[in-house]
Amino acid sequence: MTIYNFSAGPAVLPKEVLQQAQAELPDWHGSGMSVMEMSHRGKEYMGIHAQAEADLRELMGIPANYKVLFLQGGAHLQFSMIPLNLLRGKASADYVNTGEWSKKAIAEAKKFGGVNVVADSGDKNFSYVPAFDTWKRDPNAAYLHYIANETIGGVEFNWIPQIGDVPLVADMSSNILSRPVDVSKFGLIYAGAQKNIGPAGLTLVIVRDDLIGQAAANTPTMLDYKIHADTDSMYNTPPTYAIYMAGLVFQWLKNNGGIAAMERVNIAKAKLLYDAIDASNGFYHCPVNKADRSMMNVPFTLKDANLDSEFLKLADARGLLQLKGHRSVGGMRASIYNAMPLAGVQALVDFMNEFARKSY
Repeated sequence: MTIYNFSAGPAVLPKEVLQQAQAELPDWHGSGMSVMEMSHRGKEYMGIHAQAEADLRELMGIPANYKVLFLQGGAHLQFSMIPLNLLRGKASADYVNTGEWSKKAIAEAKKFGGVNVVADSGDKNFSYVPAFDTWKRDPNAAYLHYIANETIGGVEFNWIPQIGDVPLVADMSSNILSRPVDVSKFGLIYAGAQKNIGPAGLTLVIVRDDLIGQAAANTPTMLDYKIHADTDSMYNTPPTYAIYMAGLVFQWLKNNGGIAAMERVNIAKAKLLYDAIDASNGFYHCPVNKADRSMMNVPFTLKDANLDSEFLKLADARGLLQLKGHRSVGGMRASIYNAMPLAGVQALVDFMNEFARKSY
């Protein structure tokens, strides 16, 4: 039986990547060492590190005036590092509130300065992205922050806010590398790795040069982007194996047509699943506004919540794992990141259709 893992994160990795990592685990390229054992200052690991950055820059078209940082602490730590580094003496920053991760980012930013919530979709249970013409921006904001894809609620920005010279900051933890992005439109992009990049433990930050070096005076050394930029993410021991695995994922993406090709597959996967939900005559329901539906995380409910446990039990028996929705919202959630094949989504849709027929 083929197993398909729909976990929101840590999430499925490409089979080819896992097989390569398995083959290289005890002895990387004849070095006699596992990557886990290598000194982060040694030439072997330094080559892995440099290649991972080069491949990411190529995949995303990252301009030369942006630094790529391989950090730790997850997106949660970035909720603090961003205001510490980007307020730059200003009183407040603009934040968009579209769900659970937005709320966490806002709460953390308030510890370091003022927060102006420019738009809030809580009035409809965070089921949509507020229209840009309704945003109430502060002309003196240090930056504008938004969550590009709310992993829990399944709400995704399918457009980039145009805010002029104000630095645009985006958490792309759950949709980075899923579609082409013009990095030059952003001051800073960050992402936890454990959804679309690699294993947990690595956090990616892409930050424009002019936003580095202006951290608040009381910023801890490890939370200053300049420290990490000046040392090529080597100020402390980086998460070496997670970076190695991310590098393998970047190579896998390059070998499979890059991000544009991946977007085409992702569109097909999402359409297949959403079409099945919408064609179920109300047996399944996705609460998200159609224009704002995530291509990566698909939440849905059953017409009768009493059927949830049976649905999950039978899905597990079919090898369709980790479909239970986040504890804060309930229902179901299928995360269909880059590494989830179209066949996995087809298997889920076939099961959903069968379950609905038997349950009516």
